[in-house]
Amino acid sequence: MGPLSPAERRMLFCFAAVLILWILGSSIGLDATITAFIGLSLLLLLEVIDWEDVKAEKSAWNTLIWFSVLIMMATQLNSLGFIPWFSQAVAGAVHGLAWPLVLLILVLVYFYSHYIFASATAHVSAMYGAFLGVALAAGVPAVPAALILGYVGSLMGSTTHYGAGPAPILFGSGYVPQNRWWAMNFLLSLVYLAIWLGVGLVYWHGIGTVLI
Repeated sequence: MGPLSPAERRMLFCFAAVLILWILGSSIGLDATITAFIGLSLLLLLEVIDWEDVKAEKSAWNTLIWFSVLIMMATQLNSLGFIPWFSQAVAGAVHGLAWPLVLLILVLVYFYSHYIFASATAHVSAMYGAFLGVALAAGVPAVPAALILGYVGSLMGSTTHYGAGPAPILFGSGYVPQNRWWAMNFLLSLVYLAIWLGVGLVYWHGIGTVLI
């Protein structure tokens, strides 16, 4: 392997700078978004890429615009009081039901409400505590309630093409149309829930991890 060219050295410098800023971001108060823009600015200033290269990445710009709007909308749903109202409405709807049915309803609502969220973090932050509280108040055992809602929070990210951070990037590649993405992941959601609420519960009970 021969020596690096000047362009390759500049690119390596930009990569190292962004990596360091990303690692130290939480310590120095630097947001990941600002780090990304610093990296882009360095690439432009050091002439690793030019503005025509930036404009040519239409899928990236499309992802950036739509994802930012969706995150803002999800944030506003919480700040305007929709999520607390929704949680209270669900609590009222399941009041008086047997706890296994309450748990099933809560998991289904928690999972499929992700269609209105553009971030798994925002969804879990807004609804996990509220739904867990409803489950415990309905008599659901604490361990299975906490674990199942926690696991479901990591399964719902692919439901939509904006449901988690990597989703818009994968969707932006253009290999899977939006209608096929939604249809396939709805079917996969049924598989996920069947495994975790069916086989999973039996397995946990068998090994004594979760006592129902």
